[in-house]
Amino acid sequence: MSAEAADPGAPLRRRSRPRIDLRRLGRVALRGPVSRDRLPDAIGHVAEAHRAHHPDADLTILRRAYVLAESSHRGQMRKSGEPYITHPLAVTLILAELGAETTTLTASLLHDTVEDTEVTLDQVKEQFGDEVCYLVDGVTKLEKVDYGAAAEPETFRKMLVATGNDVRVMSIKLADRLHNMRTLGVMRPEKQARIAKVTRDVLIPLAERLGVQALKTELEDLVFAILHPEEYEHTRALIAAAAGPDAPLDTIADNVRGTLRDAGISAEVLIRPRHFVSVHRVRGKRGELRGTDFGRLLVLVTEDADCYAVLGELHTCFTPVISEFKDFIAAPKFNLYQSLHTAVVGPGGAVAEILIRTHRMHKVAEAGVVALGNPYAQDAAAAPQTEPSDERADPTRPGWLSRLLDWQESATDPDTFWTTLRADLAQDREITVFRTDGGTLGLPAGASCVDAAYAQYGDRAHTSIGARVNGRLATLSTVLSDGDTVQLLLAQDTASGPSPDWLDHARTPAARIAITGWLTDHPDEAKPTSSTMTSVDPGGPGPAEPAGPEREAQAIAPPRTRSGPRATGVVVDGPDAPVRLAGCCTPVPPDELTGFLVRGGTVTVHRRECPAVAAMQEIGRAPVGARWADGDGRESDAGCRVTLVAESFGRPRLLADLTEAIATAEAAIVSATVEPPSEQRVRHTYTLQLPDAAGLPALMRAMREVAGVYDVSRAQHPAPAG
Repeated sequence: MSAEAADPGAPLRRRSRPRIDLRRLGRVALRGPVSRDRLPDAIGHVAEAHRAHHPDADLTILRRAYVLAESSHRGQMRKSGEPYITHPLAVTLILAELGAETTTLTASLLHDTVEDTEVTLDQVKEQFGDEVCYLVDGVTKLEKVDYGAAAEPETFRKMLVATGNDVRVMSIKLADRLHNMRTLGVMRPEKQARIAKVTRDVLIPLAERLGVQALKTELEDLVFAILHPEEYEHTRALIAAAAGPDAPLDTIADNVRGTLRDAGISAEVLIRPRHFVSVHRVRGKRGELRGTDFGRLLVLVTEDADCYAVLGELHTCFTPVISEFKDFIAAPKFNLYQSLHTAVVGPGGAVAEILIRTHRMHKVAEAGVVALGNPYAQDAAAAPQTEPSDERADPTRPGWLSRLLDWQESATDPDTFWTTLRADLAQDREITVFRTDGGTLGLPAGASCVDAAYAQYGDRAHTSIGARVNGRLATLSTVLSDGDTVQLLLAQDTASGPSPDWLDHARTPAARIAITGWLTDHPDEAKPTSSTMTSVDPGGPGPAEPAGPEREAQAIAPPRTRSGPRATGVVVDGPDAPVRLAGCCTPVPPDELTGFLVRGGTVTVHRRECPAVAAMQEIGRAPVGARWADGDGRESDAGCRVTLVAESFGRPRLLADLTEAIATAEAAIVSATVEPPSEQRVRHTYTLQLPDAAGLPALMRAMREVAGVYDVSRAQHPAPAG
């Protein structure tokens, strides 16, 4: 199917863009150079469109650029049969209609000269200056003879890097692709499909992110016609059937004009037909289409305040559909888009969607970054240049582009870059989270604390152990929302690294590439952060090997008794009976004690605040008085036994670091249990033998200082004891 034939029909077109007569321009282009005192006829369309946006523009440089382009491309023909010069002319006209400034148009006329002719970048620089040279170089493709199959992804990488310094590079590329898509019908069907898929996956998302809706919507329709011809033809038929003089939107538009006129609000009310893909999406969402679904009303005013005045009148005089209201003026989209969106119920129950914006907002909504002109001109005029700099700070460079440029440096493999680029561009919504130092992070919707860590710290995020989100402790897997405040917590151990589980929660390419790279470089260290159960040799502090499936039946734990360790230094009131310290709370001096007589004639001694004490009293068990034998609260030389619970974030080598801290405090590990991780949180339970109870506070402090551990407490529930 011809791309030109697939383009939306004139009566239903969203914009009445004049098309170049390629045959006429072909004849004009072959006539050769013209006199120096007049503009070539071939760029008359360009000059007219350019002067509509820039009345005082100097067209001399455009004339010189055309002369060089025409003479360089002379004799070259497009596959469609027209002289090749018609292509740069058409691309330049597209940009001129969007309001691009003269430098962009000059580079657009020359954008294929270095790639397809004998003209060199040095010649372009000598005749037209550094800026034009930079733009032409940015859109020049890499040679397949040098890069082979990697030529296309590496060309896009080159363009994106150039766009990072000057967004006008991508403006030219988008216009170039639009004209190529318009004339794609001369290509073989398989090549049409390949180009259309790249356009869908890369160029259309870039047009959306740069806010160039005029190019994005037409590219969508052309891709739709090539990749889904049956759905396209069905949509075309629906639009044609809905067209007519008595369209429902006409009546609502007249009512809106009358309402605003009576309110004294000066506004232009237009009917904005939906493009083909938009109609197709609405049909997929609603099923049967209503008469008002084929377009929307566009209300254009002069000032921002007038937008809200219009909104107030419409919601007063019509029944609003509250669920359809969105304020993109107070909170603009990340691609510069601003508008008020609402919907009202018109006569007969017809629902009309309405866009309200100023003329300036409308220009930016259609042309995006192209409408901003030269991003450096204002800076140069506003402030004198203090010192030369190789870096050109682009005020229009959005956060998503900065992130893309950062991660592409790590994706050295072309296939990895190409796959990751498409995945990154598929994420079409952005959130902003705040750092505790006052800075902000721009992240794609659905990003987690893992993504925030790598966005803020780069490779230092390998040592992340958790975060605080809005002041509350959170795991790295926590999904962030727009407006959250996040504080990332890093371990002091710079040798620690990420867990493979992090890949399940990383949305940004930068995070995924960094994590994958670390895991590849450290295959022996990329192990699960904990096992289901770990056994520790009672004779020493080191942990045994994690439990494997083949040892599951052994329970990986030494035999235990229910009654806990035999007490030393404890005196109880009542009968002379064996005394044991309760394993659920493992009291140590100077804990206050209470005991209970249990089966077998043994007195079990608990800490008074132990939950088991209340449970025993509820069932009628009488407490037995208990106290430490020494008046100063010290235990005998036999030491004391205590059970501690450590709460931590999972990370490699955490268990080894904890046991090292315990050993340094001269405590012996009687038994240890590591529960399965839950949301990257791990619970460790240790029964320890201390030489002196006085060392317990220092031991607990040492365990809390281990990177990743956020709490250490005495056990308050039944726990195994050796």
